[in-house]
Amino acid sequence: MEQQLQEINPAEKASIECINKVYEAIDQNLSFRVEAGAGAGKTYTLIKALKHLIKKYEGEFIKNHKKIVCITYTNVAKDEIQSRVDSHPIIVADTIHAFAWQVIQCFQQPLRDRMSELDGDWEERIKQAGGVNKQKVKYDLGYPKITTDEIYLHHNDIIKLFASLIRDDKFRRIFSSKYPVVLIDEYQDTNRGLADAIVETFIETQSGSRIGLFGDHWQKIYGSEACGLIEADADKLIVIGKEANFRSDKNIVTVLNRMRPELPQQECDPNSQGDVVVYHTNDWQGIRRSPGPGGHWGGDLPAQQAHNYLEITKDKLNHKGWNISPDTTKILMLTNNVLASEQGYQTINSTFRYNDDYLKLNDPYMDFLVSTIEVGAEAFREQKYGAMLDAFGLRTVKIRTHADKEVWQDNMARLEEVRNNGTIGNVIDLLKVTKRPRLSPKLEEKEARFEGISKIDTADRDEDDRNFFEKTSRIRSIPYKEIPNLSAYINDQTLYSTKHGVKGAEFENVIVVLGRGWNHYNWSSFLEKIDQANVAEDDRDTFERNRNLFYVACSRPRKRLCLLFTQELSVSAMEGLRELFGDTINIA
Repeated sequence: MEQQLQEINPAEKASIECINKVYEAIDQNLSFRVEAGAGAGKTYTLIKALKHLIKKYEGEFIKNHKKIVCITYTNVAKDEIQSRVDSHPIIVADTIHAFAWQVIQCFQQPLRDRMSELDGDWEERIKQAGGVNKQKVKYDLGYPKITTDEIYLHHNDIIKLFASLIRDDKFRRIFSSKYPVVLIDEYQDTNRGLADAIVETFIETQSGSRIGLFGDHWQKIYGSEACGLIEADADKLIVIGKEANFRSDKNIVTVLNRMRPELPQQECDPNSQGDVVVYHTNDWQGIRRSPGPGGHWGGDLPAQQAHNYLEITKDKLNHKGWNISPDTTKILMLTNNVLASEQGYQTINSTFRYNDDYLKLNDPYMDFLVSTIEVGAEAFREQKYGAMLDAFGLRTVKIRTHADKEVWQDNMARLEEVRNNGTIGNVIDLLKVTKRPRLSPKLEEKEARFEGISKIDTADRDEDDRNFFEKTSRIRSIPYKEIPNLSAYINDQTLYSTKHGVKGAEFENVIVVLGRGWNHYNWSSFLEKIDQANVAEDDRDTFERNRNLFYVACSRPRKRLCLLFTQELSVSAMEGLRELFGDTINIA
């Protein structure tokens, strides 16, 4: 084995060492945490762990109806894991919300008993419904509500109830008997309350289910509810670092190691080079933007100047041989409101409180329009009628006669007209008439409720109905022409992305535009504190939020990395920048 390790590349050697430590922890029945930096091949290690568990427990678990759980945070990750373990019968791979509901839904009375623990407007909802009695508790991704017969939970409620039930001895015994091993992918994105419950009840007590955590707390970029680093006593949670980088060339890995010396990575090809270049705009002589409401914009270039500098930077990089195109390059603009305006879906961005509702298609309107209408309309324009019918969910429909074609041509021409010139509401109303395609079941339900509320006098609507009607009205009034722009962005058909699109992705070339636009991120202040020993405890959360996004963005490229700072950087920030990037810094 030693001879084999000497003959392979440094990244592969580090990977093998990590996997062997995971096997050892599994064989010793210990909980463990794999800390895998960007490009380390975390998913590969997770799959190797699952296959080792299958080999170890297959016969026993099939006989005793036990399962190994692998919790993920996206459907894409779930599907990939299921595929790579060939959908093995002892493996349950699912998103946290789907799995949690599958486990807790049969505990109806304990769920009802815990309704008072839920945040938000539940106290008022319960009061208006006359209390919690014997209602059936259901899970629906739509609007949370309670009636005399049913309680509909929001997805945030599912996690809180799951965490609460885990602390119950009887529930935990039942859970552990069925799921003796639980692996969590991207552990740093776990809800903080759920993470605390898992540590306190499973890991610290070393009883019940054994826990395997796979992720990177430096890649926690999705909000305050996520736990970030999960820690426990060293003998109760074995920490395994994966010191490999299979993604980036040597010069980029060198920069990442300067950022994070405590988890040094080995590049795959020691003979590779890679290109790293940094541009700043400190020499610009005009008047920079004022902070504005909320302090979002202070110190940044005016919008047009920032756009001009980006175009100049792209030209410079093309002259260096970067070949910037959507096939090779991603431009990361790290605040979504800037990107929404640049890409042409600013009304959608301002309509939704949570970006995930439209970027991850959690909202039924966005999901149906992007996943069904846009796909089908594109197929129709390309005269791919079979693909159109597939997209519209009409696989059994046949277009045989000339009359059939005329009806479809007329309906699709009307749809094209409304898509180009109307609102989302106009498109939905047309589809109600033509039924080509039919609305999705969730959208039909929402539209039926919207129509029902519209017939009630405004003064007679309860608070839930008023909120639902106002939100739906805003969505229906969005110009439909923004939907194709959003679709192109979501489907990675543009040069641009933002923080929602960067984690887990990789590109040959990456340009990171670092400006203001969101008071959560201030790159000058962050770089001033790049020596983490100088960060006050009160500033720790802010520093880590900036550090994590900066690290994630800089770790995306395979070959070439460029940073463009449109925010003015202080003298101290420039010193911090030089610590990381050395002589690669240039005036834009």
